[in-house]
Amino acid sequence: MNEDVLVIENLQTAFDTEQGRLTAVDGVSFTVPAGKTVGIVGESGCGKSVTAMSIVQLLPQPAGVITGGKVIFKGKDLIGVDDETLYGIRGNEIGVIFQEPMTALNPVQRIGKQLSESLILHKGMSKKDAWAESVNLLDMVGIPSPEIRVGEYPHQLSGGMRQRVVIAIAIVCKPDLIIADEPTTALDVTVQAQILDLLKKLQKENGSSVILITHDLGVIAETCDEVVVMYGGRVVEQAPVENIFKNPQHAYTKGLLDSIPRLETPRKSLLKTIPNMVAGLAEFVDGCRFCQRMEREGDSLNTRPELKEVATDHWVEACPQCTTHA
Repeated sequence: MNEDVLVIENLQTAFDTEQGRLTAVDGVSFTVPAGKTVGIVGESGCGKSVTAMSIVQLLPQPAGVITGGKVIFKGKDLIGVDDETLYGIRGNEIGVIFQEPMTALNPVQRIGKQLSESLILHKGMSKKDAWAESVNLLDMVGIPSPEIRVGEYPHQLSGGMRQRVVIAIAIVCKPDLIIADEPTTALDVTVQAQILDLLKKLQKENGSSVILITHDLGVIAETCDEVVVMYGGRVVEQAPVENIFKNPQHAYTKGLLDSIPRLETPRKSLLKTIPNMVAGLAEFVDGCRFCQRMEREGDSLNTRPELKEVATDHWVEACPQCTTHA
């Protein structure tokens, strides 16, 4: 169980635009151990979803292109493999829970047909057996009356039920790796807790590794073993979850943690925020991109900070102005 299911090395992903080729993921590296959950956290526009979609090569085409690096899954580099190999891996060995269940599901196909597809394609089941297994899957993810729901269309289900269907599709073949791209977005807190509990239960039963992408540090604290903090298309801090919350080293990580409302905060107090916004892809500097956001000046804007290990398995982008471990 100590082996790494996924190793990402210096991943670089870009998009061809009217302004030229713009890099969205800039030299990202991290690992996903077997049976563990790795959380990727950061604001919108930091490269979290693009990193995830680069793993399974589901980037928008023809604009999206992987320009460098390695994505080593179970010992094999997926960059440059043929389409047939990818078809055999996606949905079978790597499951994806997409961000928006209403757009992830086909609105004109019954739930059972969408669940059966992977079983027929990857497991060679007959349509009858795949349909019966689809009923079992819906029951497994906690959907009531699964024998009825399997014959319904996505618009007939609630948001929480649709999210459960998307999870069922992702785990239908018991994959070694599940990529969950903000699986609790737009769900109320009760349903959110149910979805997270379901993911943990399925992970325990199947022994899958999970990449969990979220904005919510509460979700990270509850479900993850390790955390990757991304900003500006780069990893600025990476550590076991306890270290991130007890001893954050990068100014961006501290800013994210400080912005969480706390019970001891006096009523009607202004919530802490990180000033300004994430720069656009065409505006990113070569150096420290958080310094760019904070409108700092100096050499830190010109040279990319080195990623340093400041404690066991705790790595930080060592910008002199953003961390004391420079």
